[in-house]
Amino acid sequence: MKKNITINLCGRLFQIDEDAYEMLKHYVESLRSHFGKQEGGDEIANDIEERIAELFDELKSSGTEAITIEHVKDIITRIGKPEQLSDDEADDAGRNTSGGQASGQSIYEQMRSRTSGRRLYRNPNDKMVAGVMSGLASYTGTDVTFWRLGAVLFTLCYGIGLIAYIVLAIVLPQANTPEEQLQMQGREVTPQNLADAVVDDKQSPRPQRSGLAEVFSVFLKIVFGFFICIAVIVGVALAIAFFGVLMTTVFAMLMPASKAVTLPFTLGGMGLTEVWNYHPAVLVAFAVSLLAVLFIPLYAIIHMVLSVTKKVKPMSMAQRIVWIVLWIVAFCCVIPLGSSVSMLHDQYRRERHAEVNMWMTDEDRDYLNTFGWKIERNDNCHNDYVKYGEYFTGDTETAYLDVWDANAEQVFQVRSMVQEVDSGTYRITCNARADGEGVFIYAKTPANRHDPSALAMIPAYGNEGGKIWEEALEQLKNDSLPIAEQARRIREANNGKGYGWYPVELIVKVDRRRTTLCYGVSTWEETTQTPNNAKWFSACDFKVEKLND
Repeated sequence: MKKNITINLCGRLFQIDEDAYEMLKHYVESLRSHFGKQEGGDEIANDIEERIAELFDELKSSGTEAITIEHVKDIITRIGKPEQLSDDEADDAGRNTSGGQASGQSIYEQMRSRTSGRRLYRNPNDKMVAGVMSGLASYTGTDVTFWRLGAVLFTLCYGIGLIAYIVLAIVLPQANTPEEQLQMQGREVTPQNLADAVVDDKQSPRPQRSGLAEVFSVFLKIVFGFFICIAVIVGVALAIAFFGVLMTTVFAMLMPASKAVTLPFTLGGMGLTEVWNYHPAVLVAFAVSLLAVLFIPLYAIIHMVLSVTKKVKPMSMAQRIVWIVLWIVAFCCVIPLGSSVSMLHDQYRRERHAEVNMWMTDEDRDYLNTFGWKIERNDNCHNDYVKYGEYFTGDTETAYLDVWDANAEQVFQVRSMVQEVDSGTYRITCNARADGEGVFIYAKTPANRHDPSALAMIPAYGNEGGKIWEEALEQLKNDSLPIAEQARRIREANNGKGYGWYPVELIVKVDRRRTTLCYGVSTWEETTQTPNNAKWFSACDFKVEKLND
């Protein structure tokens, strides 16, 4: 007993059983898929549907109550024109003749003649696992047995055959539609040939296999099942890695980039604070590339498993090529970027290690930590970085940065804790002094970390006089101005001689939004591009002021 359904074909109602309906639907969809690619193709498909409706009317007029699959087979076979059949036969005869003349051709020419007009697909009608070998046999017009035997032999050679089979099974599309099956066989796509393909697909039994073929089929299915299990395990591992990297990236972006925040999965906890502060683009590009390297194969495995279980359609050739190219690009990016992040991490780790193990007094360490100073170079500095007693107001309780060496061979560089700023122009001021040239106030941004955007040399007044002291003298000479207590103390410092302090100003332009800015004092020639001749210097009272946008 079969179930009948009612269909509307070109405005006419017909009773048709389910099997006949599936065959008719398959045939019409194949026609529209083929003719829809050419101009006027929809009209051709509509005309064919109209012709089918007329033939159904004839059956209905002759007393047929329900159209069966035999009626549909007969009708779609009659749709093709007789001259097309004769042309196909002539083409077949021509191919046979050319095959007989191919004995004098080279192997390359024979192969070209065999593959001419054909497209490479996986053959679903004669497959043991994925139809790769059968597809290659159809494409080249050769016996599939030789291809399968070759696959076994190459599999025994360190698994080369298995790897090649898996790659081809992933890359090659399957010939699912009658149009694709005709293209795989090198036959012209015509209504008659489409009809033959639809009918053959419904009524042609699968070829009987020999005992050896059955054994080989079982072997390949076991191997393919093993591959599916490995793919699932790899997919689970990729999923865990992908979501781990994604959560780490999101958590790291949400938490402040500070060494004080050392929770797991934060930039501080991973030791990447300095990398983020100075090279954020490198870190972001590495994270994106790593996520792409993990996501693309994960997506491919999930899609493959779903397509095997018929949940989704297999990827087209274009989609597979696009994903493969994207993965190769991401993989080629993640290696150098990962190497850069690793080198930067090691560099800053060594700097932190040197800073932690650098000996200094507790008072010096407290002062540096309080004002956010980080010592980057400290050669020949005698582990002495902070002084009291010669502040420009004469206050003996005020501390300031101070480094000395009797031979002027100290190499010293200190920088502030990084500040996050917007684009604009900034002014950095401080009070400083030195007994020789070569000591600079500097400022840096991530874009020019190794080439400071601003440098200002500290004037060499020594430890007497200084511009601050001179300005205090001018205030005292001007009777119209009240004598300020500050000016009086500056004037009287060092028994009325001053301590050589000078106000230093630095202008910095920042072009990027939400970037970092640091500043400090340096005698390091790599930074200042000037040799140091000062035996000592002092600096304090640093301020940062935004002038305009």
